[in-house]
Parts: sequence; structure tokens; C-alpha cells
Amino acid sequence: MDELNSLMQGFAVAMTLPNLGFMLLGLLLGILIGVLPGLGGANGVAILLPLTFSMNPTSAIIMLSCIYWGALFGGAITSILFNIPGEPWSVATTFDGFPLAQQGRAAEALTAAFTSSFVGAFFAVLAITFLAPLLAKFALEFGPPEFFAVQMLTFCSFIGMSKDPPMKTLAAMMLGFALAAVGMDTVTGQLRMTFGFTEMLKGFDFLIAVIGLFGIGEILLTMEEGLAFKGKSAKINFRIVWQTWKELLQYWRTFIRSTLIGCWMGITPGGATPASFMGYGMARRAAKDKDSFGRGNIEGVVAPETAAHAAGTSALLPMLTLGIPGSPTAAVLLGGLLIWGLQPGPLLFVEQKDFVWGLIASMYLGNLVGLFVVLTTVPWWAAILRIPFPVIAPVIIFICAIGAYTVHSSIFDVIMMLVFGVLGYLFKKLRYPMAPLVLALVLGDMAESSFRQSMLLSQGEVSIFFGNWLVGSLMAVSIFLLLVPMWSGLKNMLRRREASAHLG
Repeated sequence: MDELNSLMQGFAVAMTLPNLGFMLLGLLLGILIGVLPGLGGANGVAILLPLTFSMNPTSAIIMLSCIYWGALFGGAITSILFNIPGEPWSVATTFDGFPLAQQGRAAEALTAAFTSSFVGAFFAVLAITFLAPLLAKFALEFGPPEFFAVQMLTFCSFIGMSKDPPMKTLAAMMLGFALAAVGMDTVTGQLRMTFGFTEMLKGFDFLIAVIGLFGIGEILLTMEEGLAFKGKSAKINFRIVWQTWKELLQYWRTFIRSTLIGCWMGITPGGATPASFMGYGMARRAAKDKDSFGRGNIEGVVAPETAAHAAGTSALLPMLTLGIPGSPTAAVLLGGLLIWGLQPGPLLFVEQKDFVWGLIASMYLGNLVGLFVVLTTVPWWAAILRIPFPVIAPVIIFICAIGAYTVHSSIFDVIMMLVFGVLGYLFKKLRYPMAPLVLALVLGDMAESSFRQSMLLSQGEVSIFFGNWLVGSLMAVSIFLLLVPMWSGLKNMLRRREASAHLG
């Protein structure tokens, strides 16, 4: 009851006219940031943070957090329409979102993505409201072994759900690990595979790779296939929104499963990107029609979007209660709190009650208003597909170049974007899966750091990964998810050999 009373007071703070105005402004800016590949929610919040220094801290944090919600919504738009992930966590959305757009079902895919985003964020805010003390205590149990176990679980679940040949999946993943290792070793300080280029000291930025692999690679492939968008006949009317909502009701299990995965990954903190991959992988594993994933399955949009938004929202919980940011954007917001003279932690809920509960109330309002804003613009986004390809292709390439340059203000990044674009084109022509490469590139650095830190803690003993119930259970599930599909594949191969021997 105390939480409900405090939440009502928070709504009174958040629903003042100035705060509602800042909320709407933040959402619109966030959607724009999410649409532009390479900018990202964390960069957008960081760029606009200085503008809030003269504002009331409550109004400032409401505006900045709504930029974050808007970026979460906006990241799905280019992923679905152009196969260009606006945000790292939108990569998994491209697997089924873009095929849906190619089939003329862009409005359905966008509606499913926006609605799933709202559901994931809404239940994450409920978790923040009622489970803050319990979940924050659980997050303290995570150290390097637990982080590596989470990352191992993500890799194994992804290998298990891949419909591509195992050797191609592993080859793509190994290439991703190799690319993630380029640059300066953060532990020893040694240079790895830089080949004398100072620009490669920082390694390959994930966003540069994604923009090239998905954006430029898709443009090259589409040019070869005849300079036309296959989905330009997309239907655009609000009746589709209602029809999609009715269809989404049958995926209630996917909503629940992806929300739990997202909240867990956000609080621990694992991050929105691995949460989206894990949500997608679990949805495919549990589905009856596994082969439809990757070809335009609505559930393949629902799962990653729900998980990513649940993770992105719940990442604010350890930031507020412990001062431990659960995501890059949460880290930027943490810096803002410190600049405003607010110290995150348990005392924040006592000493700055209006601020904390005003922020939590704005999360409810921001997500609801954000859903309304993006849904009312679904026809506009879907109508983009009706623009002739020779007109839109140069615009997409220009936006990709701007996005790549924005990451580090470097022309070298634009060149690397083009290199990754050619690589993406070759992957598609040779029918190699890009998803394992992207996943390894995202998590390779983090997995390596967690593994090496664990080895230092245990003095080289691998048993540290089974040292307690939490890390042991995560590793056991990982091994299970890896071995079951391998065992199934082995049995199928033996059956085929027996059948051919019998026929012979």
C-alpha cells in the first residue's frame, strides 16, 4: 500500500503541464534518435544532457528518460522497413520484421513491435514499483562468473535455435569473436590484430558493423535483384492495427516469457541486446512452426521487442536503488543525477521521494503516450515503402554514412561501414547466417572479460563456473541447450545413413 500511495503522489508530480510537455518532447526526440542508425539512446541522452542542467531535476530526468523510451520505440522502425537496426537491440527484430515488410505487411510488423515494446516496458515498470528491494539484492550476487554464464547461455541458446547448417553457424560466430578481439587488450594492454592502424586501437564498433552488414549489404543485394522494394504494396490503414492486436492475444505465453527474460537481463544487468537475442531464441525453440521464423513470423517480432524493452526499462532499477547502471543509457542518467546533487541508493527513496516516484510515474505515462504517438504514425512509416527504390536508396546510404560518422566522428568508420557492407552482401550470397556473427561481435568482448576475470579469481580453476547454485544452474542450462540440438542432429544423420544403406 505504501508503494501505491507513493505512486499516486508521483503521478501528481509527473502530470503537471510543464512535465507533460517535456515528456512529449523527449518522446519525439527519442523516436528520431532511434530511427537514425548509429546515434543510439545513450548518445542521444548524453548529447542533450547539458540542456537540462538549468531545469528542475524532476523535469530533466522525465525528459531524458522519455528520450530513452522514444529511442526504444524508434529502433524498430528502420529494422522492419529497411533491415537497418536503429539500435543494437533491434538486430533480432530484423530477422522476421524485414521479411514481413517485404511481404507487404509492414504495418502489421510495426504495430506488433510497438505493442510488444509497450508490454515489455509496462511490466518492467511494475517490477520497479513493487519489487525494487528484492530484485536489487539479487543483482548484488552477480560477479564475473555469473556474467559469463549469462553470456554462455545466450550463445548456446542461439546455436540451438539456428536453422542454418551447424558448421556455417559456428563459422560465422567464430568470425564474430575474432572481430570482437581486434584492438587493445584491456587486461594486458597489448595490441591485437591492429596491423599498424591507430584507428583500429578501439576495435570494430558494433554499430558500424551492424549498419554495414544490414544496411549497405541489403542495398547491394536489392540493387542486384532489380532496384525495387518487394514490400512497396504495404497496406496502410488503422484497421490493421486492430487486427494485429487481436492476433497478438494468442502470443500471451511469448509476452510473459520474454518479459521475464528481459527483466532478469536488465536487473542483473545483462543488457537489452542479449535479452532480445535470448527472447527470440526461446520463442523459436518453444514454437510449433520453427521453420517459419526468419521468413516473416509475427512472434519473431514480439519476442525480441518485448524482451529488449523489459531489459532496457528494468535496467534503471539497480541505477536508482544501488547506483549501479544496468545499461549505457542508465550510466548517462546516473551522471545526470550526480550533477544535480542526487545520490542514487536506498536513501534516495527516502530523501527525494517526490523525485523518485515522479520518475516512476513518468515511466507509466511515457510508455502509454509513446505507444499512442508511434501507433498513430504507423501509416506514415509504412508509406515509406511506396517511395521508388532509386530515390530512397541514396537517402538510406547517406543516413547510414551519417550514422557511422556520428559514432566516433571518424571517416575511417565510414570506410569500415562499406567494408562490412560488402561482407554482408557476400554472407547473403553464400547463404551464411549473419546473426551469429553479430551476436559474437556484440558479446565477444564482454564474454572474454568475464571469463578472464573469473580465471583470475579462481587462479585458473574452471570449477568456479559451478561454484554456487546461480552460476551452476546457468551453465547447466547452457550445456543442455547446446547438446540437445547436437544430439538431435546426430540422430537424424544416423537415420539417414541407415536409410541409404537399406536402400543400397
